[in-house]
Amino acid sequence: MPRLSEFYGIVILMYFRDRSPPHFHAQYGEYEALVGIHDGLVIRGSLPRIADNLVQQWLELHRSELLSNWQLAQRPSPLVAIDPLQ
Repeated sequence: MPRLSEFYGIVILMYFRDRSPPHFHAQYGEYEALVGIHDGLVIRGSLPRIADNLVQQWLELHRSELLSNWQLAQRPSPLVAIDPLQ
């Protein structure tokens, strides 16, 4: 499970050959959520509100990079790290 980014204690991961819809995993402490790339909706799990807000901000900045990584993960090919939220 490649780590794509990390910021403010939030770790963003993506599994190889994971099932649709395109999504990523966001971990914050004991919390984990699967977040849809296209719409930002939490598919499964949960995050505290502040962590969720930070993930949503990051997603808006890096949606195209996430979609590119999703395509790479389906092959599977090495994924590309994404800049953290600053």
